[in-house]
Amino acid sequence: MTSPKPPSRPDRVSLWRYIRLFRQDILSAQPARLYRAWMAEFRTPFFRSYLCNDPALVDRVLKERPDDFPKSDRIRAGLEPLLGNSVFVTNGEVWKRQRRIIDPAFEGGRLRDTFPAMWAAGQAAVARLAAASDSASGPGSEGGPVEIEEQMSHAAADVIFRTLFSIPIEHEVATRVFHEFRVYQRTQPILNLAAFLPVPRWFPRFYRRGTKRSAAVIRGLITGLCRDRAGEIAAGTAPDDLATKIMRTADPETGERFGTGEMVDQVAIFFLAGHETSASALAWALYLLAIYPDVQEKVAAEAAALGDTPEFAALSRLKYTRDVFREVLRLYPPVPMMVRENTCPEDFRGRDVAPGAQVVLSQWHLHRHERIWPKPDDFDPDRWGREENRACARDAYMPFSAGPRVCTGAGFAMVEGVLLLAMLARAFRFRPVEGPQPVPVAHLTVRAKDGIPLRVERR
Repeated sequence: MTSPKPPSRPDRVSLWRYIRLFRQDILSAQPARLYRAWMAEFRTPFFRSYLCNDPALVDRVLKERPDDFPKSDRIRAGLEPLLGNSVFVTNGEVWKRQRRIIDPAFEGGRLRDTFPAMWAAGQAAVARLAAASDSASGPGSEGGPVEIEEQMSHAAADVIFRTLFSIPIEHEVATRVFHEFRVYQRTQPILNLAAFLPVPRWFPRFYRRGTKRSAAVIRGLITGLCRDRAGEIAAGTAPDDLATKIMRTADPETGERFGTGEMVDQVAIFFLAGHETSASALAWALYLLAIYPDVQEKVAAEAAALGDTPEFAALSRLKYTRDVFREVLRLYPPVPMMVRENTCPEDFRGRDVAPGAQVVLSQWHLHRHERIWPKPDDFDPDRWGREENRACARDAYMPFSAGPRVCTGAGFAMVEGVLLLAMLARAFRFRPVEGPQPVPVAHLTVRAKDGIPLRVERR
């Protein structure tokens, strides 16, 4: 199976065109030769960047010496209005303290507790998609077209609010956060001026007015939810969801808990990471099912065994669906690249790298690397069961990062993605629409340039 490839990339890109493209869409700026390179150096007048595709370098940065390669402030600057001092952007002891408080809420046993809320969100997603399909084409017709990215954004946001605060997306505050976040996405590039110029932390970042306004509205709404929950915890009436678990957890080393302000920072990244990334992955998954109907039918058949009120253990039977979702994350990793900064002099493949360089680790390139993966652009869920791919999966697959900074919600995302994909494939048949294929672009996550319209037909 050969999956749709991203548009061809130029082999050479001038600095100023690179900056312009990078601000608009990370993927469009990447030369084609980077899908074959072990490393590449990129020079600007103010700093140097090193793209590392060599698995040994990736391991050094993420697993062996992560403290020597903190997250880059150049990326943090673009996200600060919304994320504040969240675990996604902090480093050092602050980050370690935050993870000690957050991680227990996502451990295996507690993750099982979120399953009923995920199932309810999946049922709601099926109902919304049925209504959208009927509205687009009328009952009994071939179905669609329906804008799938929008539907999956709605579904993923519903999962976050149900598991975090025990409220559905239809709740007034949840609805306002969801719609305001859609506004925020349209105004906020992942990088701003600080990504390209050597400006100090105190220097104004010149955020767009709409970006600052939307971030302030979202944070204000989340603040209200966190304050209300703190009151419920004090009164002994709080539901046992993820927000309660996190706010009740004390740092085992200091005994400190998150205050309202710090909890707002964490909820902001839970919503961004837990909703935006899952929506991206699910939308691409349904697109691939649409263009590979044989895969779609296998997923639907496997999902038919779920039953109407499954237990968490039923997920273990969705082995093929899990491989499909893993393959989607390989081809369309929601977060296409990460940026670290070296604090020590380094030797990268015989090249001296001075402290302060930007170290780019690109899931987008690594997952499609021509010298690592057999037929890297093929959509092949069966590859995950073949011996030849075990080394690739170990050395060059990191949709949730790797090492100590691996996404704390990785297990949550895999349960959510596999479950919702199975529920949707069981309820509907998805077919492509005529016209150009979706083009992957990246802003906050990998999305389709003009959306993903699909025809949706009830089974």
